[in-house]
Amino acid sequence: MLTFRCSTLLYILFLVSLLDLSSIHSITAVGLPINVWPNPTTFNWTHPESVPLSPSFTITSPYHKYLTPAVSRYLRQILKEHHTPLITPSVNSPSSFPLKSLRISVLDISAPLTHGVSESYNLTVPGAGAGGVTAVMTAATPWAAMRGLETFSQLVWGNPGRVGSGLFISDTPLFGHRGVLLDTSRNFFSVDDILRLIKGMSMNKLNVFHWHITDSHSFPIMVPSEPMLSEKGSYGGDMVYTPEHVKRVVEFGFQHGVRVLPEIDMPGHTGSWAEAYPEIVACAKMFWWPAGSGWADRLASEPGTGQLNPLNPKTYEVLKNVIRDVIAMFPEPFFHAGSDEIVPGCWKVDKTIQTFLANNGTLSQVLEIFVNTTNPYIVSQNRTVVYWEDVMLDDAVKVDPAYLPKETTILQTWNNGPNNTKRIVNAGYRAIVSSSDFYYLDCGHGGFVGNDSQYAQKPGTDQGKGGSWCAPFKTWQTIYNYDITYGLNKEQAKLVLGGEVALWTEQADPTVLDSRVWPRASAMAEALWSGNVNESGMKRYAEATDRLIEWRHRMVNRGIGAEAIQPLWCIRNPTMCNTVQDV
Repeated sequence: MLTFRCSTLLYILFLVSLLDLSSIHSITAVGLPINVWPNPTTFNWTHPESVPLSPSFTITSPYHKYLTPAVSRYLRQILKEHHTPLITPSVNSPSSFPLKSLRISVLDISAPLTHGVSESYNLTVPGAGAGGVTAVMTAATPWAAMRGLETFSQLVWGNPGRVGSGLFISDTPLFGHRGVLLDTSRNFFSVDDILRLIKGMSMNKLNVFHWHITDSHSFPIMVPSEPMLSEKGSYGGDMVYTPEHVKRVVEFGFQHGVRVLPEIDMPGHTGSWAEAYPEIVACAKMFWWPAGSGWADRLASEPGTGQLNPLNPKTYEVLKNVIRDVIAMFPEPFFHAGSDEIVPGCWKVDKTIQTFLANNGTLSQVLEIFVNTTNPYIVSQNRTVVYWEDVMLDDAVKVDPAYLPKETTILQTWNNGPNNTKRIVNAGYRAIVSSSDFYYLDCGHGGFVGNDSQYAQKPGTDQGKGGSWCAPFKTWQTIYNYDITYGLNKEQAKLVLGGEVALWTEQADPTVLDSRVWPRASAMAEALWSGNVNESGMKRYAEATDRLIEWRHRMVNRGIGAEAIQPLWCIRNPTMCNTVQDV
C-alpha cells in the first residue's frame, strides 16, 4: 500500500511539473465551451477540444462500500444522459481514438465521511494529439473521488457522447461545511423528497444535509424509547419517519458523499412534545400573542407555542431517551441541539419557573440549567454539539460561555449578517453561517398568519416587507455574492467552517421544494467551493449567470425541478440581458 501511495504522489508531482502554475490561475471557466458547476479551483484547458466517448467506456476504482456503487451510478449516467447544452460547445473535434476509460486511484480509501475529510482530486483527460484513451483521476479520499466523478460527468455531452479533452483540473473546496437545511416539522416531506434533495446536493458538491426534524408544529420522527412523541405529536401515522426511513436517508447520504446532520430543537420550539408529555412543556397550546399585549409579552415568535421546562426532572428523563435514540440512528459526529428563540413570556407563565424567578433566579439561569444538564450528556455520546447562536448571543435569555466548551461546541449564526459571525469567532467558537439576510430561502413570500390586517390597507399604501420578516426574496445573486468571512482576519476566518442555506417551511411543502432550493443553493455551492471572485479579486457573478443557466438546464434534465433565472432568449443573445452594456 505504501508503494501505491508513493507512486500516486509522484504521479501528481509529475503532472504539476508539466504545468505553468502561473497560468493555471488565469484560466477559469469563463468563456470555456463546457460548463462545470461549481467552477473548479483550477481548470487548465488551453486549447479546448473533445474526443468521442467510447460506447464501451468504463470506470475503474478501488473497492469501497460507497464509492463502488457511486462509480456504477455515474457510469450509467455518463453513458445514458446524452445531455444537449443550450449553447452547442465550440471545441475542436479532431479525428482521434475514443476515450475508453477513466482510472481512479484513491490515496486514503478508509477515510470516514466527517467534517474536515479531504475532497481534493486531480483529473486529467488526455488530448487527441496525445493518443491517450484513458482519463486519470487521483483523489484524496473516496468522497473526493465522488466530487471528481461529478466533474467528469459534466464534461460529457451529446448523442453520441463526446468529452472535453486535453485538460487538467485540480480541485478542492474553500470550506469544509457546505449545507442545506430543510425543516420537516412545519410541513412534512416524504423520504423520496429528501432523497431527491440529497441527490441535487451531491450534483452541486454540497456535503451536509441539515435535517431540522422537530419543532413546535409536529414531532415526525419515531423515537423507539419514546414512541408516544411521534404517535401523538406527528401530523399522522403516514407522516412519520421510522428508524428504517432514517437509515435509508443516511445510507443514501453516504452513497452521495452527503453527511446527514440531525437537529432536535430544544428547549424552545417544542410545543409538539406536549401532545405526549404536557407536564414537561410550558405554555403549550396557548395563543401565541395574547390579546392586548405587546410584542415583548408574546408567548412565541410565531403560532405554535411551547418550551420544555428545565426545572422539571421528568424533562430530562424524556430528553435523554430522545437524544440517545436519535444519536444511535445518525452516525454523523455533529448533533444539533437547537436552543434558538427562547421567548421569556412562555417560561414566565409556568408556576415552577415563576417560583424560581421569585427567589431571585433569572431566565438565563433556567437556560443554563438546561444546557448544563443536556450538553455533557450529548458530549458523552461522542458528539460535537451545534447550537443556534441565540444560546450565547440572545439579548434576553442566554448562557454564560463557561457552559459551552469551545472544543465541543459549534455556533450557527442566522442574525445580523457578518456582525454575529464576528462575535462568535471573536469568542473563540467555530461558526456555521446561515445569515437570514443572505441564506434564508423562505424569505419574501409574505406571512402565514391569518386575519392579518396589514394586508387590508388602502391602495397606494407602502407594502414594506409584504408581511415577510426577512424580505426581500434572496436572489441567487445575493446568495452568490455573500462573503461569509467578511470583515474577519485570517485567524478569525479559520473558525468559519462554512455555510448553509435554509428552507423553513411555514409556506413550503413538497410541491415547491425543488424550486425554492434550486438553483439558489447552487449559487452558494460555487461560492463556498471555489469562491465568488476571479483571479483579480473581482466578483464573477456576471459571467456566472450564463453558466448557472446551463447548469440549471442540466439539473432539470436530471430530474431536479430547479426554477428558471432568465428567459431562454438571454443566453442565446449574449450580454443583451445585462444591466449595463458591455463596451
